[in-house]
Amino acid sequence: MSNIREVSRAAGVSIATVSRALSNPEKVSEAALKKVYAAIEKVGYRPNMMARNFRAVRAYSIVVLVPNLSNLFFATVIRGIEDAAQQKGYSVLLGDTRDSTAREEEYIRLVETRQADGILQLRPHTPGKSLEPKVAIPMVSACGCENTPYPSVRIDNTGAAREIVDYLIDQGHRRIGVLSGLVDNPHAVDRLRGYKEALAAAGIPFDPDLQINGDFTLGSGLMAASHFARMKDRPTAIFSMNDEMAIGCLQGLKSAGIKVPEEMSVTGFDDIEFARYSDPPLTTVAQPAEELGRVGFQTLLELIEGKELGNTETVLPYEFVVRKSTPPLKG
Repeated sequence: MSNIREVSRAAGVSIATVSRALSNPEKVSEAALKKVYAAIEKVGYRPNMMARNFRAVRAYSIVVLVPNLSNLFFATVIRGIEDAAQQKGYSVLLGDTRDSTAREEEYIRLVETRQADGILQLRPHTPGKSLEPKVAIPMVSACGCENTPYPSVRIDNTGAAREIVDYLIDQGHRRIGVLSGLVDNPHAVDRLRGYKEALAAAGIPFDPDLQINGDFTLGSGLMAASHFARMKDRPTAIFSMNDEMAIGCLQGLKSAGIKVPEEMSVTGFDDIEFARYSDPPLTTVAQPAEELGRVGFQTLLELIEGKELGNTETVLPYEFVVRKSTPPLKG
């Protein structure tokens, strides 16, 4: 295992300078800090940075790991985080991870090298693929899912999806298409479970031909619409796993000459601002995005201040919002 002497040699600075860079970085020149951090990365030095008693001096900043900065839902979550952080005197560093574990590792090093005090993760935990929080690094999932192995804040994605599909069934629909997110995304997995549970409860068999996999973007919604439009036995309603895909799907269906909602109903998930202004306004699940951010930060602050939380989770309520994209099925 590497030690502080190896860091000193690799950086070309004294051991005392390395020690100051780790414990009181404000007392070390920027040039020396860069050398030390580069050396830490090169030799893989970690131990002392992980000790809780080493974190007596705080940076009063946190890192937010964002899988997609262009996603409007995440933008609202971040607003809640920043509001809560500002009230406590913390700054927020955004890490655009682009769903890359390697990029997440880079941002986590900001905490390891004491440039930040903790991490808020906005990508849901995927067993075997997601990073596990390292010893003594405070980390919270602010858009969590079931079975997250560290503190998380989430909604009941399965229950929310089931409520949407139950509503569509009550409106007379039997052929309900599903526009999924990324197949291994835990939110997509949970929402697909809710979709299937609602169908089963109504005695409607699951038809895999009615499932189209997207990637939570407008473009994938547009492409899915083209597929649905070409089907011989088209669905009469579509459950989209987020609003962006739903809005893209709406436009794609219209371009294909399909009237929405007269010929096909469409629902979304998230209730981003554009959902109420789409044509027609979108029936959706309103996630408490800002509250997810605020509670996520508050939970992280408890960890930073030394509270042991294990894998505690907070499940916030959602709201099912009915708009004009889902009228009763005619005929």
